[in-house]
Amino acid sequence: MSLRQMEYFLAVVEESSFTRAADGLHVTQPALSHQVKALERSVGGALLERMPRGVRLTPMGRAFLPHAQLAVRSARQAERAARAAAGVAGGELHIATVHALAVGLLPAVAARWRSLHPGVSLVLREYGSTEALEEQLERGVADLAVGPEPAGWSGPLLRIGREELVIVVPFDDPLAGRGTVGLAELAHRDWIRCAMEPLVDGVLVLDRACGALGFTPHTVLRTEHTSTAVRMAAAGVGVVMAPAHMVRGAVGEDCVLLSLDPPWHRPLAVFSRVPLTGAAAAFAELIGARPAPGTAPGAPPH
Repeated sequence: MSLRQMEYFLAVVEESSFTRAADGLHVTQPALSHQVKALERSVGGALLERMPRGVRLTPMGRAFLPHAQLAVRSARQAERAARAAAGVAGGELHIATVHALAVGLLPAVAARWRSLHPGVSLVLREYGSTEALEEQLERGVADLAVGPEPAGWSGPLLRIGREELVIVVPFDDPLAGRGTVGLAELAHRDWIRCAMEPLVDGVLVLDRACGALGFTPHTVLRTEHTSTAVRMAAAGVGVVMAPAHMVRGAVGEDCVLLSLDPPWHRPLAVFSRVPLTGAAAAFAELIGARPAPGTAPGAPPH
């Protein structure tokens, strides 16, 4: 069993066709078919079912697929890490993050990176939840992750500060002239909820906090992305809770941000499966030294 054979297998699965996979790999179809059959012999059974129109995974193929994906990703990550160990002169750096940080925190950091390390391009992978972010990093999709600090992470981790979660209201809202608001004051307000809202022990953080105060948020609109939810709040659809830095990155000054009393913060971190070296280490150092507006460097989590 070879890495090339697994790469060929994954290409066929992705294209659902030996012909299209061969074209994408720039090899002949007989050569591709030969390598896949050799892989099947080595694992002791058929991984793909050949059909008149395309292919599909066999039960053995479905079991083999995630491990082949991890092996190929890890090999590519190992190659990037080896090249990065020599410095930050060239290549790619793959970064995984959540949408709110991609909108609010990373643009300024990426711009600074380009000025300092123009030879290293960035590949950004965004996920809708911290759970998905951690899962995908474990699978080797990126060299490092930037996100809320994971609980019990066994690999390298660098704390880079904390982000403040705030309430967003439009300019004409009765609360707009205030700087802070207690969560209990919002018991009778309409809420916008986002699929990316953080979980605590499997419960949405807002539901947990409001439940402790004796009420359930009245949800009038649900969105997939935090930036969409913020724009809806700015338009007056309802109130929303969001990271302060993301609000400024999404809508600028088109709405009012109210700090919660007491304030809500969550710690942020750069973390990886393997020690950070070369370009990855340089990026972690840069993001740790330049917190975006709405974040506090080195502050303890609330």
